Amino acid sequence: MRIKVGVIFGGESVEHEVSIISAIQAMNKLDQEKYEIIPIYITKNREWYTGDMLRDIEVYQDLSLIKKYGSNVVLYYKNGSYVLQKKSFPKKIVKELDIAFPIVHGTNVEDGVLQGYLQTIGIPYVGSNVYASVAGQDKTIMKDIWMGAEIPMSPFTWFYDVDYKRDSEAVLKKISKLKYPLIVKPATTGSSVGISLCENEEKLIEGIDEAIQYDSKIVVEEVVPNLKEVNIAVMGNYEHQKVSEIEEVLSANKFLTYEDKYLGDGKGKLKGSVSPKYNSKGMASTNRKLPANLSDKMRKEVEELAVKAFKALGSSGNARIDFLIDDKAKKVYINEINSIPGSLAFYLWDAKDINFSQLLDDMINIGIKDYKKRVGKTHSFETNILKGFAANGGIKGMKGAKGKLR
Repeated sequence: MRIKVGVIFGGESVEHEVSIISAIQAMNKLDQEKYEIIPIYITKNREWYTGDMLRDIEVYQDLSLIKKYGSNVVLYYKNGSYVLQKKSFPKKIVKELDIAFPIVHGTNVEDGVLQGYLQTIGIPYVGSNVYASVAGQDKTIMKDIWMGAEIPMSPFTWFYDVDYKRDSEAVLKKISKLKYPLIVKPATTGSSVGISLCENEEKLIEGIDEAIQYDSKIVVEEVVPNLKEVNIAVMGNYEHQKVSEIEEVLSANKFLTYEDKYLGDGKGKLKGSVSPKYNSKGMASTNRKLPANLSDKMRKEVEELAVKAFKALGSSGNARIDFLIDDKAKKVYINEINSIPGSLAFYLWDAKDINFSQLLDDMINIGIKDYKKRVGKTHSFETNILKGFAANGGIKGMKGAKGKLR
């Protein structure tokens, strides 16, 4: 009997379309003899749909087709099963799931929100748990944890949008302790959305205004000089980890932009696209040197720091970790983690002779193991402390305590 895998993608996120690309890539590579693939698409207004046609990227050029031919559903636990049930009458069960596989990017889906829902209803799922997902999405939390783990980072600071609006001079004074050029980032977006490179205060103010459109927390950090950007993936959980090949990312820009990642040549002209807007290969189409040109010593340092960072956050599944190297000083700085990386970083594992299908299989197996560990822990007690509530005065007894409780 095949394992029923619900692949969840889309969602209310600026990386909505990127998630569609990643999910369709993965669904096309899942072993269909082993898995029954059930696509679950979350629209930008948070409606859930399922249907076989959702595996075809052409469908997303006309979203009215999804509403016309797909089933609008809810996912919940019913009589010992995890089911997708139609919202419209008759409210019949469309599919049952054994495990959920979130292939989502960005705010409201990758950041622990979706994981919290899946964990609440109790379904096994692939990837990091709620805590690691939150830390992996919020760069301020991420950096604080890594700072505590003594993992090297470029000097940075962060602030809330409301603080900047109330007293921009105080925030700019705080930032002035950093050295230009600076990178300004929204704290919780990915795919380089809302990021600006700032050479002076004028550009800094423009960058902050841009970032505030996407987030309430803004990160400002120093640009690493003599920059070489490398990425590595880590797969496993807090017990066991293995690392992928290391890539060196090549970009005409001083940091890898959204256009570099998803618009082919960075000019809006697509290479091999199936959509008028997005490159169907996603991150897999980015210019790169694989393996990266690193000394054995530097390679080992990147691998060890990647595992250390992965464990510090309590990550699980397959995460890509990005590093910034000062190629002249030979210093390595961690940049960020991608808990659910674009294209699932399959190209990094392919270089280690782990093909995409095997990668997906490994991720599902880790998700099942994580689920078994989670349900094996004590989360509640069978005893009910409220049983003796009436004997101790019940509601009447509470009336006398009102004044004391206020």
